[in-house]
Amino acid sequence: MEIIKEPIHYQNPLLFIKVWQFEQTVDELTLTAEEIASGVQKVKWHHHKEVEFIVVQQGTHQMQTPNQVYTLAQDEVIVIGSSQLHRSISRIQEKLVYIVLHVDLEAYFHVAMMRYFRHFSEVNQPLERLNYIFQENKEVQRQVAQLIRNIHEEMMNKAGGYEIATVMYIKHLMLVLLRGDTKGLLQPHELIDPNVMKPVLEYVEEHLGDSIDLQQVSDIAGMSYFYFSKYFKKAMGSTFVDYVNRKRIAKAERLLVTSTYKITDIARMVGIESMTHFYNLFKRMNGCTPKQYLQKIDGER
Repeated sequence: MEIIKEPIHYQNPLLFIKVWQFEQTVDELTLTAEEIASGVQKVKWHHHKEVEFIVVQQGTHQMQTPNQVYTLAQDEVIVIGSSQLHRSISRIQEKLVYIVLHVDLEAYFHVAMMRYFRHFSEVNQPLERLNYIFQENKEVQRQVAQLIRNIHEEMMNKAGGYEIATVMYIKHLMLVLLRGDTKGLLQPHELIDPNVMKPVLEYVEEHLGDSIDLQQVSDIAGMSYFYFSKYFKKAMGSTFVDYVNRKRIAKAERLLVTSTYKITDIARMVGIESMTHFYNLFKRMNGCTPKQYLQKIDGER
């Protein structure tokens, strides 16, 4: 199975976004016999660092993640989290128009917003879980859809001050999600000092395959072992060990579907020597074994 890491080319590198309107066009010469028979075309699984928002302008569009298939009608919205595997499924004979917004939300955080950083940067859970908001609250969905359209218009027309307008619309979009979150997934937390946490999180990301020593990480943060443990849990909502384990399993998920490595090799590559521990962590975080995870994706090719 081919998985693509899609590069996102920003229209303005200072805004960290790409927004584009797509109109479905089908080249019948590229369709497989299965696609012609089913009347459905599926693109390849792909992922990217940027969060993705989609609003359908006309027709019906389906988006699939490893755990869910979303069917979107006109004016409906979906959000796909950072590095989340996904693909689109389109009806061949139906006209489809939709807008896709790719955005690196981390670029839009400054000190006053850092209490919400860990949620929008998916430290504890994927942003995909916020799709319940659009299903339960049509007014929030309408507002987000309009904001995406506004961003698209600003980026296409580039009227004077479009950069300011775009930044305002992105932050407004986050605010609408925050206030529409009745389940409290985006509740504020202790203020995070980016000068402390950023080098720590970058170090973890770069050393997931190694033994990560909490004392060494505490030194990076400029804190004592004991104080850093308390500070991290208060700031990030989980213990340091739990955070590292989540990052390791997330990397393992990508390796499972983008490589031919054996599961035992993947476990070692993400820094987990015990296969029992790896399987327990994977099942706890995904509700299934690595083999079942692959079958869910591979079975939908």
